[in-house]
Amino acid sequence: MDCLFCKIVAGEIPARKLYEDDQVVAFHDVGPQAPVHFLVIPKKHIRTLKDLEEGDKALAGHMVYTAQQLAREQGCEEGFRLVMNCEALAGQSVFHIHLHVLGQRPMHWPPG
Repeated sequence: MDCLFCKIVAGEIPARKLYEDDQVVAFHDVGPQAPVHFLVIPKKHIRTLKDLEEGDKALAGHMVYTAQQLAREQGCEEGFRLVMNCEALAGQSVFHIHLHVLGQRPMHWPPG
């Protein structure tokens, strides 16, 4: 298993976890870009957003639902940003889908 996030799911690499259930794990980003910056990942290995299948729709929805619940718990009531990158050109550096949740600072568009 070479996937960094699969190793976190398996408990082989430590992470500062915020949440875990039977489908997802949420943990603090190691290089935060905002006062609140955590990731929500599925336990199932899915390489990119392009690899989502029909049967993954509920899982993708669960990731978003979990993200907004945790954002609230982390004090992001005034707003937060959800980001998912697909492929290296778009900024994906770990090839296991993941949802970045950023908050507690002003966000600009386009992000730059």
